Amino acid sequence: MQEIKSARPASSRRSRPGSWRISDIIDPRQLRIQLTAAHMDNVHDQQQARKRVLNLLHGALFRGRMIAQERLEAGADGLDTANLLSAVMDEVLHALYDYTTTHIFRVKNPTQGERMSVLAVGGYGRSALAPSSDVDLLFLRTYKQTAWAESVIEYMLYALWDLGLKVGHAFRTIDECIRLSKEDFTIRTAILDKRYLFGDAEIKEELDQRFNKEIIDGRAAEFVQAKLEERDRRISREGNSRFRVEPNVKEGKGGLRDLQTLFWLAKYVHGGDTFNEVLNNHVFSKSDAALFRREARFMWTVRCHLHYVAGRAEDRLSFDLQPEIASRMGFVDRAGMTGVERFMKRYFIAAKEVGALTRILCAKLEETEQKKPSGLLRFLPIPSSKLLENKDFILDGGRVSYANPDSVKSDPLNLLRLFDEADNAGYDIHPNAIAVVRDNLKELKVSYRKNPEAQKLFLDIVTSPDHPGTTLKIMNETGVLGRFLPEFGRIVGQTQFNMYHHYTVDEHTIRAVEAMNDVEKGELADEHPLSTVLFSKIQNRRALYLAMLLHDTGKGQGDQQIEGAKTARGACLRLGVEPEEAELVAWLVGNHLEMSDTAQRRDISDPKTVATFAKKVGTVERLRLLVVLTVCDIRAVGPGVWNSWKGQLLRELYYATEAALRGGRADEASVRAQIANRADDAREMFSQRSTNIPQSILSLENAYWISFEAEVHQWHAEQIASAQSDTICAARIEKELSATQVMVFAKDRPRLFADLCRVLTSAGADILSARLYSTNDGHVLDVFEIQTNIGDPFCEGDPIRLEHLCDSLRAIAVGEKPQTDFSDTEYKASRRQAAFIVEPVVSINKSASNSAIVIELSGRNRQGLMQEIANELLNANLSIQSAHAESYGMLVHDVFYVEANDGVIIDETKLTQDLLDVLRRGDLEAPRTPARALKRAKSSENR
Repeated sequence: MQEIKSARPASSRRSRPGSWRISDIIDPRQLRIQLTAAHMDNVHDQQQARKRVLNLLHGALFRGRMIAQERLEAGADGLDTANLLSAVMDEVLHALYDYTTTHIFRVKNPTQGERMSVLAVGGYGRSALAPSSDVDLLFLRTYKQTAWAESVIEYMLYALWDLGLKVGHAFRTIDECIRLSKEDFTIRTAILDKRYLFGDAEIKEELDQRFNKEIIDGRAAEFVQAKLEERDRRISREGNSRFRVEPNVKEGKGGLRDLQTLFWLAKYVHGGDTFNEVLNNHVFSKSDAALFRREARFMWTVRCHLHYVAGRAEDRLSFDLQPEIASRMGFVDRAGMTGVERFMKRYFIAAKEVGALTRILCAKLEETEQKKPSGLLRFLPIPSSKLLENKDFILDGGRVSYANPDSVKSDPLNLLRLFDEADNAGYDIHPNAIAVVRDNLKELKVSYRKNPEAQKLFLDIVTSPDHPGTTLKIMNETGVLGRFLPEFGRIVGQTQFNMYHHYTVDEHTIRAVEAMNDVEKGELADEHPLSTVLFSKIQNRRALYLAMLLHDTGKGQGDQQIEGAKTARGACLRLGVEPEEAELVAWLVGNHLEMSDTAQRRDISDPKTVATFAKKVGTVERLRLLVVLTVCDIRAVGPGVWNSWKGQLLRELYYATEAALRGGRADEASVRAQIANRADDAREMFSQRSTNIPQSILSLENAYWISFEAEVHQWHAEQIASAQSDTICAARIEKELSATQVMVFAKDRPRLFADLCRVLTSAGADILSARLYSTNDGHVLDVFEIQTNIGDPFCEGDPIRLEHLCDSLRAIAVGEKPQTDFSDTEYKASRRQAAFIVEPVVSINKSASNSAIVIELSGRNRQGLMQEIANELLNANLSIQSAHAESYGMLVHDVFYVEANDGVIIDETKLTQDLLDVLRRGDLEAPRTPARALKRAKSSENR
């Protein structure tokens, strides 16, 4: 029996000294003996022989993957796992190649055309293979394709596909590799990662020589430029932020692809073959190389766990996968933070470190290549840097840098002056300066936080009129912001495990500061007209910027508004802010959610709502500050969160509160009188402008007249006046509010509101608000604002469907069955939604309004929820006056204003339980893979 011999000792492959030997996982000699035996035992039945060979190779692969997974779950890092999986794949491929060329298509004296070398390229070429990644191979030849080579490749590829592998492959000559590398940077990058596996080694050496001479030498500048442009395009596709709460570990900003880009650039410009050789070239300082290794191991660990948990090549760290990955990596709950939040904080700190490293090294390599003169330019002197007014700083290539990096050690305030100089001059910061800042961060000792000059520098940066968010972002990336302002440092990388917030807390905060600056400069006047007008009237500008910077510093410490007020007050006093201004900042932080909560969760037409809010605000100046703070906070949550409907609610609350404050009295009686006067004025104006007015419109209660503009009153009246029956339904798109308004005018009857909600929700509409107004002749006017589930006006662009919806509402209002069947569909939470535990909450408040009982409910959002709640309220003999809905991703907060029917005594305990039962119908358990027992308790304690 003939034995296949390995061309290279596999046991020489290791990820790190003493970590593992491939020979302990796969015995190459034994595997080849088994393959030879399979062939000899089935020499007359090639199909059976092939089946047996595939079983043996599959067994070797399976064993290797299981050992890799067990080591990962026992605490090995992901880079070690990727190296092990690559080594296992090497041995399986090598054994298959030897079997194919020995027993299937053997050539004793290969011709020039039958010489072939097999190389690993791409990630596999770097000896890093994720559990479900593609295996990229280059079959390299020196001559035209031969039948023998084609047969060998075909046999191997079909075998690999039958093993369930995803194989990327190319069969090229050396000339083709060189030509395509010149034309396509993707192919050039793949070949840059080439690694010899087996076959004719001389062919690979020839490719090395020609690739270095014809592709690398003298072409570094174009490669650097191409890879940086490619990175910009990739980052743009991924949302241009490394702080998105569902990051892509591979392609996202600050992820593995950024590390790979650094690796490619350093290798291309300065050489090196292996991972360690590249990190040891002079592009990387010792600290940079250590940082690269640490974060690469962490990112690879996350990615490998992702692949194993998902059972596929999944690189998006989605909400439904985050808890399981956190558990597997040993992150447990601690005071104030869940395990998954601690894990994601570690991830985003890693992404921040990778981002800073990328910014420094990419810019350094780009600048180095661009400064290399060519042709006759090489004989000209290189332009010198320009000293700035502060002699410690220079302008180098249009970017601010240190004239002498050692000046930071002699005067640590230069760490802050760098950002102030860049902001004042309107220039970017040089990557060399950023590297100096990161390397000397410890020089900014705690004592400097109370240094008057340091305080002034910091406050000037925060309140800069020219894009302070840009400067704060770089300060955050370098660590200066969190070190000088520890209250901010605590929220760096912090996440909120929900589907509402799109960014980490620190990223959201900096985006909010930048949004505020855009409002101040009038750049958002079309989207935020009220805030733009109010900003010019604000007297406490600095307090507003400080409040925005500090508004979320209480998160993770209890009640975020209470704790945030404490941290904001302490931070301001330490920064040298006068106590009165510090108290204003603390008040804004401690109440930064009040305006949005009141506008979206309360009936603004209720006098007590306005009076209570006005009393809390106290002054018109605070009201202005709160408007701008609220608008910019909501806007910075993420794309699509702000909409015109929220803007309309905030404007209504602002004008009502301003009137109360300007009147000098904000008590309920005064507000009620103001509302009555406004309602009378609206009726009078309407009567003067309109003819053929239905008497029922004029008899509508005061709340109706102050809740809508005159143009809406006119539309309602026209619909009622022109109707041929006693029941009217009409709808129109309100683009400025991002909603569709539906009005139903009908004879009142029991369960009318619940029935209308059922039709709307079964048609797929999300109900933003529902306001119910009564006439003195037994009619009701129900006005709904509805959207699609992605926040667009419902039925926008589909007038026929909107007409059918109105027909159905009209029919249900008179007790008939609608002709159009908007059938209810069973609600099923997605994996992402079900990943969150939503604890339902119900509260009954009899003091929030003098004319109604306010019932607040929060729970998992689902189709038809408002109608189910309405049914329970009606079952309890309660009449609904108005309803308000506010969504936060998968969470909904509904508020109902209800009135007990005559003689009804509410059983609050029973009603609360019944409503909780309704909310829990949508509280589904997250479908996730069971967590395995952790084998390294010490590891989890060190996270």
